[in-house]
Amino acid sequence: MGTAQKVLRGPAGTVRGLALDIGSSRTRVWAPGAGVLADVPSGPVRRGRVTDATPHQHLLRRVATDALGDSLDDTVVMLCHPVLADPEQREAARRMVAGIGPARVVSVDSARATAAYAGPAGGGPLLVADLGAELTEVTLLVDGTVQDARLAEVGLDDLPEAGGSTAALVDTTADMVMDLWRSDGTGAVRGALRRGILVTGGGALRLDLTGRLALRLGIRLWLANDPATSTVRGAGLLLSSALRHPGSGHR
Repeated sequence: MGTAQKVLRGPAGTVRGLALDIGSSRTRVWAPGAGVLADVPSGPVRRGRVTDATPHQHLLRRVATDALGDSLDDTVVMLCHPVLADPEQREAARRMVAGIGPARVVSVDSARATAAYAGPAGGGPLLVADLGAELTEVTLLVDGTVQDARLAEVGLDDLPEAGGSTAALVDTTADMVMDLWRSDGTGAVRGALRRGILVTGGGALRLDLTGRLALRLGIRLWLANDPATSTVRGAGLLLSSALRHPGSGHR
């Protein structure tokens, strides 16, 4: 499922693309036929908001040129954003990416991207917990569509030094899961909890955090394959699908 895809051709000729995930800690870029091309510290980003587009534009121009050549004509950029990013945040990120050249920007939320790469086959309800550097999100997906989500502007960077307690972050994440359960009138959250929660982001690599969260909730957690890059890899799979079917891209 994580295998890099070959460059695909659309009806007008070769259509090329990049998938982009700008996190508060790391920026990752994926390209068909190459996989993850860049995994570098993010430029100025605060709680998921890009505060200075220039460093990211320089990185993207360099990576795009290395992967695709000098021209970005007929290029699609699949841009990941937090599930609960507001329209202003999304538009700012789109403008930043558009600044690298004449590429078409297509957006996808991080939960759907993660599920595309690391989620179970088939439809049904799925809870995705993204434990990031400065944001934590819990999202309910049903058949690949976002039904509800919760966001907390807290993450790994807010934890004490190594060896300190993860209790505050565990409590915050568990509270978001329970709030989704209390707000759900369809039974989808209950069904998702029986399946377990898919955990992604850098926090998925912290067994002290995930172990404590599993005990707190009393349910199974399963870690995304390569959780640090699962979002950009999933965006890459969605990008490949969009290149095969140009009229069915995400917004």
